[in-house]
This record gives sequence, structure tokens and C-alpha cells, in this order.
Amino acid sequence: MEMDMVELREQTAGLLNDIGVATASIKGGTLAVRSPVNGETLAYVPEISVEDARQAIDIAHDAALEWRKVPAPVRGELVRLLGEELRADKEKLGRLVSIEVGKSPSEGLGEVQEMIDICDFAVGLSRQLHGLTIATERPEHRMMETWHPLGAIGIISAFNFPVAVWSWNAALALICGNAIIWKPSEKTPLTALATHAIFERALKRFAQAPQGLSRLLIGGRDVGEALVDHPKVPLVSATGSTAMGRIVGQKLAGRFARAILELGGNNAAIVTPSADLDLALRGVAFAAMGTAGQRCTTLRRLFVHRSIHAAFVARLKAAYESVSVGNPLDGHLVGPLIDEASFERMQSALNAAREAGGIVHGGTRVTVDGCEGGIYVRPALVEMPGQAGPVLEETFAPILYVMVYDALDDAIALQNDVSQGLSSAIFSNDLREAERFVSHEGSDCGIANVNIGTSGAEIGGAFGGEKETGGGRESGSDAWKGYMRRATNTINYGRSLPLAQGVSFDVG
Repeated sequence: MEMDMVELREQTAGLLNDIGVATASIKGGTLAVRSPVNGETLAYVPEISVEDARQAIDIAHDAALEWRKVPAPVRGELVRLLGEELRADKEKLGRLVSIEVGKSPSEGLGEVQEMIDICDFAVGLSRQLHGLTIATERPEHRMMETWHPLGAIGIISAFNFPVAVWSWNAALALICGNAIIWKPSEKTPLTALATHAIFERALKRFAQAPQGLSRLLIGGRDVGEALVDHPKVPLVSATGSTAMGRIVGQKLAGRFARAILELGGNNAAIVTPSADLDLALRGVAFAAMGTAGQRCTTLRRLFVHRSIHAAFVARLKAAYESVSVGNPLDGHLVGPLIDEASFERMQSALNAAREAGGIVHGGTRVTVDGCEGGIYVRPALVEMPGQAGPVLEETFAPILYVMVYDALDDAIALQNDVSQGLSSAIFSNDLREAERFVSHEGSDCGIANVNIGTSGAEIGGAFGGEKETGGGRESGSDAWKGYMRRATNTINYGRSLPLAQGVSFDVG
């Protein structure tokens, strides 16, 4: 449907009001919030001071001490209520995501659905938190491991998935018995305010939640530093650039706190001669162009076998030329970049690719009627002679570098020969190729897919990557262990005191 031409500012204010965000939270502040859709300023949000942020962290710490006393399945009931509230406001929050980030309606709704899904996952998990009973060499002894809450958990999220990443962390942290402190991106505070209001509604329906269980810190880098430096925050989960992660990781290590880091992803895919090329074309196109290339799992490097290279690249060029670029609220597949700085970084990378011998298709600015203040660009397909220069770096924009390969082992080596290690894919109908790719001799990434693209992870699997991606894991599988501390317990139910390893120490 065509976008209602009511100013986005008015639409946004109405959505926030319907969700329950206080008017004072979006007026009279110093943080200007701009929609990438048309460049319109949506609100001026008040920012928290560093001192107030520290006080909020202290409050969350005290809340965590009370929350850990609540049984885990009961804690799961709060997350179930959060899922209910998200379902009730899925359309509104999804629309806000689309407006504030510049995503298509289906992507905005999909992000909220991901929040709902992780709530469902966490509710079930709240009855499955478990340790081990371990065989002991000592008679009349029992040894086991137990898992305990950490305390007040810090969450730093990025603009491209402004609410889903919060939910990955928040849902698991809450059922594990922790309080949560959220520092959202300065580019997307409105969706954070809306999400926090939705969570507050769930809290009102839940009698056993202590005051201060969730704190929202809207502010700049100094607020983020206060969160990272605070001695009462034992874990910070941070999503963003590798440069940011280096700073956060070192600060946390300096005080022996934990980090879950979700950082850069220079993701690659391999198209083999046995691949279903129709399927591969769709998988590559969405992974490379979806969200205007602003996903951490966006496909940025493509290795195509020499025997099919010319034909496949010709089809890919046609897809790039025909894809619709425009207002995402009107249903266009490729929406805007987040800001002008992103466009400048994209152009710098394309110029560097040309200097390295690359042939650039696309990458030009697009004017969209009614959205002249937005930064729209046609996705770029770059034929490269080899993996060098800008190909080795992640540019957070829709650029796909295409290279030829002859032997699968060479393609895998090239895929792995970058500093990032988040997501990867192979398109192949050869069982040996597929199995080699997902083996220890194959992809070195945290995500390795067969016959699907690099993006679109589900919440059931732990999300994260290796090397400069940070090594952290969020969401499904056993990622809950990252939000808890492990204790090994040995219980002597006998009357003697045998020591391990046969050690003798008799007194008296």
C-alpha cells in the first residue's frame, strides 16, 4: 500500500502514544531522531546523565538480588507475558521499526516476530535450566554443577536490529534470574522507548517482579562507557562494530567482567557447479541486498566456480538492475541507508575497488519522490580480479564483491582469509562438497549454511561468530549459560574424609 503522506513525525507520535510511551520521553530533549526514510526529524528525545545512569545501574543491581530468589519457571511467566504484549502490539512496533530504521513493512514485522519467538523459546527454557551430576572418585560423595544468576546485565544494541537483539539478550537474561540494563543506539531510541513501555505493561501484570528490573539508558558514548565501567555489571552484551568491540572488550577484561560481543561480519558464499542456480540466485540476492546491506549477516563476498561464472554473474547483474529501490514503507525491496556517512563509506569502498581493478555495477545515488531527505542507493555488484583491498573489510552497505574460483579448497581458504568470522554459505547439490564445507576443514564461521544465504538466522540456534566477530553467542541453543555463573559442588554424605587423588593428610 502507498505510504500515508501524513508526516512520519505525526505517525510516529501516534504509534508511541498508542503503545504507552510518555509524551515527555519524546519531546524537549537533545537527541534528534531522524527517519532514514525521508530524513524527517521524528522527535527530540531527552538523554540520561552519566550520574543518573549510574544510579539506574545501582537500582538494577538491587533488583537482581531480589529477582534471583524467584524460581526460574515463575520468571518464565514474566517473559510469557512479554510475548503476549508483543503480540498485541506487533503491528505498531513493527511499523515503528520500519520508520526509524528504514526497513520494509515485512522486515519490521519480522523483527517483532523474532522477539515473540525468543520469548516462547525462553519460557520453555525456564523449566530446563540444568547442571550435571558428575561421577566422583570418593565414596559416599556426590559431585554436581549448578548454575546461578550473574546480576545486572548490560545490553548495548545497534541501529540495524534495534529491538530484536535486545530481546535475544533480555529474554534469556530474565529467565536466568538477572536484571537488564539497555543502552540502545542513539539512532534508534524510539523503538527502545516503545519496547520498554511494552515490557512495563508485562511487569504490571506480574506481581513478583522487583522495582528496577529493567532500566533504559538513552544517551551517547559516555553513557555506554558508564555501563561498561560499572563494577556492578558483571556482563555486557554489545552489538556493533569491531572497533567498538575492541574498546568494550578491553574495558571489561580490565575489571574481569564478561563480554558477549557481536561485531563485524565480512560474510561469504560459494556457488559450485552442482548448485541449483535458481535457488542460489534468490539466496544470494536477498542476503546481499536485504535491508540495504545493513545486516551483520549481509553477504559481501561471492565466489563462483569458473565453469558457471559468466552465466551466473549475468543473471545476478540482471537481478541487481531490476530490484526496486525506494521508500520501504511502500513495499520497495531496497530501502535507504541509515545516514549520509554510510553512503560516503560506500563510495569510498567502491572507489578503492576500482583502483584494485574491480568493475563496478550500480552503487549510484537514487532520488525517491517524497523522500528526498533519505539516502537511497542502487546496490553495487563488483567484479573483482581477486580478494584484496576493500574486499577484506566490511562496509555496512549493499556491496557484493564477486570473484572466480577453480578448486573448492581454494574457495574455502579465501572465504576464511579475512579477519571476521560470522556467517557463510555454500550452494551445492554435491554431498561431499556440502559436508566438507560444514566440517572442521571447511568454514571457520560461527554460522555455516548449505543452500541458503548468510542471513536470516532463527532463534533456535545460537547466534554469533569467531575472530573479529567477537566470539559471543546469543539467542538459542545453550547460549543461556553465558548469562549465568557455574559452580561445582561436592557433597560428602559419609563420615570419613577421603581426599581426591589419594592425598593423605591426617591430623590428630
